[in-house]
Amino acid sequence: MRILITGGTGFIGQALCPRLAAARHEVVILTRQSRPVLPRGAASAVTQLDSLDAAGFGAVINLAGAPIGDARWTESRKRLLLESRVGTTARVVEWMRRAAQPPGVLVSGSAVGYYGEQGDRPITEDTPPTPGFTHDLCAAWEAEADKATEFGVRVCRMRVGVVLDQGGGALAKMLPAFRLGAGGRLGSGRHYFPWIHREDIAAICQWLVERPEARGAYNAGSPNPVTNAEFTRALGRALGRPTVFPMPQAALKLLFGEMSELLLVSDRMLPKRLLDEGFVFRYPDLADALRSILPQ
Repeated sequence: MRILITGGTGFIGQALCPRLAAARHEVVILTRQSRPVLPRGAASAVTQLDSLDAAGFGAVINLAGAPIGDARWTESRKRLLLESRVGTTARVVEWMRRAAQPPGVLVSGSAVGYYGEQGDRPITEDTPPTPGFTHDLCAAWEAEADKATEFGVRVCRMRVGVVLDQGGGALAKMLPAFRLGAGGRLGSGRHYFPWIHREDIAAICQWLVERPEARGAYNAGSPNPVTNAEFTRALGRALGRPTVFPMPQAALKLLFGEMSELLLVSDRMLPKRLLDEGFVFRYPDLADALRSILPQ
């Protein structure tokens, strides 16, 4: 199958492209970079959607979006986050709509932020969300993707947890402090931290493309979410370092403003639909995931 990936040069795409190529799919990357470094397994890259005929693709995997945790959420930053997700998805869907024969499936990114603050109750795909910026962002993002169902495309929406692996993502930002023994829980540490190994999210993308009956929203996080305090202890053990320097909630809010929501919101997200429909996680437990990621 020929598959278009938006955002394919990013952290998830770097693991997804070789996986799809190994399964004999032809991978084409849509990127804003004029001279992109193609991930291993990608056959080619383009910078303009209109240079491609959507009828030539069997699937689209939509991972585009500016990093949500790289800068304070000023009004201009919020507009960028919205445009890079909702605007890009709208353009992709319209490109598919114009095709004589659109791709059969759109697997589109979303995030655990869809749910907002949920305390310690388990979250399934049917859990009502709590209003807030991240929910509004994800809901608009998903709504644009769902418009592809109007012309017969099968749409899967992935509500992705924090993706862990070496070489990037959230873990790359945490490791320097933790390796120095200066890591610690955030706030009370009682809030849940929905995580997923990068190999598992790449496998989920492929599974949703290749499973004809899959459609709708899927929670894409480990079946064993942990609290921030539990994650902190596990990372300290994996590195053989103490974790005795907590960051108070007030300090986080002062440092990051509204963006501190990413660090303090509690989402005990469970991948109910994936498990019910037979997906098998390679790294369901945090200790095993960290052992695979961190050199001993």
